Amino acid sequence: MGFILRLLLTALVFYLLPRFVHGIHVDSPTAALIAAVVFGIVNAIIRPLILLLTLAITLLTLGLFIIVINALMFWIAAWITPGFRVDTFGAAVIGAVVMMVVGFIASHTFRDEAAPTTA
Repeated sequence: MGFILRLLLTALVFYLLPRFVHGIHVDSPTAALIAAVVFGIVNAIIRPLILLLTLAITLLTLGLFIIVINALMFWIAAWITPGFRVDTFGAAVIGAVVMMVVGFIASHTFRDEAAPTTA
């Protein structure tokens, strides 16, 4: 259940982002939902490989390069998803930072019941 709530929250953020960030365009709520799914798949498959390949740069920048990697994942999701466009890399960075914050909040708010908890 937590997965579906996180997916819907991510889709809502994708749908609302164009209202606050110039350079990001979402044509419809359906495009936002598809973008959320694609973004999740890109983050699950491509992001770990890129993180591994850029580990030295990430360590040298004390982790700040992860923001660039997340912006690239955001841009890749926009490139794949019809109805979702990002005009500039700056808009992708802002969108990625917003998605990082929302993802952090959502992962701590909508935890799966099957996940073990530590006490």
